Amino acid sequence: MWFKNLALYRFTEPFSLAAEELEEKLADKRFRPCGSQDEFSMGWTSPVGDAAEQLIHASNGFMMLCLKKEEKVIPAAVINEMLQEKVFEKEEQEARKLSKKERTALKDELIFELLPRAFSFSKKTFAYIDPKGGWMVVDAASAKKAEDLLSHLRKCLGSLPVVPVNTIDKPVAIMTQWLTDSSTTPKDLLVEDECELRSPEEDGSIIRCKRHDLSLPEITNHLDIGKQVIKLAVNWTDRMSFIVDENLTIKRLKFLDLIQDQVSDTDAEDEVAHFDVDFSIMTLELSNFLPRLLEIFGGENKV
Repeated sequence: MWFKNLALYRFTEPFSLAAEELEEKLADKRFRPCGSQDEFSMGWTSPVGDAAEQLIHASNGFMMLCLKKEEKVIPAAVINEMLQEKVFEKEEQEARKLSKKERTALKDELIFELLPRAFSFSKKTFAYIDPKGGWMVVDAASAKKAEDLLSHLRKCLGSLPVVPVNTIDKPVAIMTQWLTDSSTTPKDLLVEDECELRSPEEDGSIIRCKRHDLSLPEITNHLDIGKQVIKLAVNWTDRMSFIVDENLTIKRLKFLDLIQDQVSDTDAEDEVAHFDVDFSIMTLELSNFLPRLLEIFGGENKV
């Protein structure tokens, strides 16, 4: 359940729904498995696990939700091989070449035939709402995956007044400054051994460094000729380590020993209690970290 990525959104209006009201609004779009002819199915499921009923897990004012998507998989190689056979048979029968439109129609028929026998796989996307802090946080490394969840939630609620987090100072400029002049790095942050540099021009060259001392001349030389930091590995107060990118998306988030020790010190009687402990500790940490993240990058830009 511990989030590994943070796609950060800010509410532009107060979120006023209680957990019970939110549960009711999601109920009509509860997840249902794919039917025989469905290519995919998407809906809400319990964050605690598929066996649980509640769609919202609420704790200390935070509300966790989970979107589940199931997709049918038909390997492209299988479709192409069978399609070629069907095209060949039909062209032999009719003694003519099939048009592109006819080939497309044959492919659609083939997919329709194969769907009931196709393998399926499912993925879950977790998110939580912090009404007091005004945050919507999605565990997604890509904007598309986060937007899928937001779009589905928007359909349930009628509207969802959230925007991507925006700071006064641009993350690229601030992170570049940290590597150019280490004295500008905030005292509660430690720059680690991984970064990605990009030239500012369109389609500029990209340099990726991993397990590398970022203070060495080969890095500063790239900065001196104008490359900018678009991803950087950092450690915050020995409590969390992560990659922060140019859009202020947090990736490969790890909650370190200081936090995990808190989990070890608690007793959870069952799966739900254990989930609640993890969720409570995680959201408490993030409620402290996220306002600090805004400060580090010059404060929130509300324009």
